[in-house]
Amino acid sequence: MTFDDAMAQLVALSDAERAKGLAEYHKAPRVYLGLTTPQITDLTTSWREGMDVPARVALADALWQSDVFEGKIAAAKLLTQARIKDDAAVWALIASWVPTFDSWAIADAAAIAGQKRLLADPSRVDALEAWTKSPHHWTRRAAMVFTLPWTKQNHPKPADLAIRQRVLEWAAGYVHDPEWFIQKSVAWWLRELSKHDPERVSYFLRNHARHMKPFARREASKLLPPEPPAQPEEPAAKT
Repeated sequence: MTFDDAMAQLVALSDAERAKGLAEYHKAPRVYLGLTTPQITDLTTSWREGMDVPARVALADALWQSDVFEGKIAAAKLLTQARIKDDAAVWALIASWVPTFDSWAIADAAAIAGQKRLLADPSRVDALEAWTKSPHHWTRRAAMVFTLPWTKQNHPKPADLAIRQRVLEWAAGYVHDPEWFIQKSVAWWLRELSKHDPERVSYFLRNHARHMKPFARREASKLLPPEPPAQPEEPAAKT
């Protein structure tokens, strides 16, 4: 599958009216073709057949650089797979995309691919430490979204629990960030974690909720069981 062939297939499914709506919604200035997510998924699934990893990396790189919205989504989907042998080039390409994120849909598509590579090699989480200090808010957000799989374990192993705690430390710094997408990423991470580790989320909120935006506090706590009402103190006995 060549880049020209892939783009021709994307263009063949274009929908001008839907493309206009996507451009107005996402606002980032680029070409929009108007494909649906299932259409892109079907195409990339067919492209992967018979392509080795280097060929997929090369096609994904070209599609991303095209700066066509559907091309970027397709690039991420080409590399979204749990098991990839010799995946260093895959991870390197995905990580190289992060500083270019400028919309949540593209960032989240790439994050799903990145999550698979972090789960394949959790030591890669170390690289995300630098992301948390980036002036680019999409890069800071990516540190939270790429690590979402660590919210989902009911019984994490010690190494996984250490990553969970590490991300919560990043989140504790993020609660002071006024950027809406950063606050949203913290709330998203905490909400997902509350399904599996509500005590840890409650502890986090007791210590940091006062610094969060009201919408983020609400979202982070929406799945937590209600706190028991405070019991009134017994009056002191008269002597």
